[in-house]
Amino acid sequence: MEGWQPLRAKGFTLIELLVVISIIAVLLGIFLQRVPFYQEQAEKTAMQQVEGAVQSALIFRYGALMSRGGDAPKALSILASDNPIKWLQAAPPNYQGEFYDPSASSFPTGGWVFDLKSRDLIYVLDRHDYFQPAADGQTWIRFHVHLGYEPALGRLDGSTELTQTLFAPVTPYHWMD
Repeated sequence: MEGWQPLRAKGFTLIELLVVISIIAVLLGIFLQRVPFYQEQAEKTAMQQVEGAVQSALIFRYGALMSRGGDAPKALSILASDNPIKWLQAAPPNYQGEFYDPSASSFPTGGWVFDLKSRDLIYVLDRHDYFQPAADGQTWIRFHVHLGYEPALGRLDGSTELTQTLFAPVTPYHWMD
């Protein structure tokens, strides 16, 4: 039989199969190692979205107070000590409520609470492997309404005027990249 050639086996050899399984295992290992990082980044993004919504609500509240006139300084001081969650159309689903001088262990992680003692809005982190806490070492971030005053322009009597309304962290915090 002159043109006869042996049939080639179709499929993978054992070596090829082991190489493919090894590559998949390495890729899966890399992926699973990064999952907690991406989950923490998602939590950070969700927290920052609520922070931005509260900042926008603060600006609207400030504008409403200024347009009404009346005793603006008193109204602004009340605004600075109010629970910012009340300004939102709907509270975030992870809002836990108001507590007097809460501790991080007194409520579930991954949510917002309002501290009735300090008048701070607190976000308690659920995932904090890449979070660098502030000086207090807590795995939460405290936010407060800051009102900035500067000397009134054109007035020599020492009076001040409001120049800034800001919803910002009480102490700086940082996430590692």
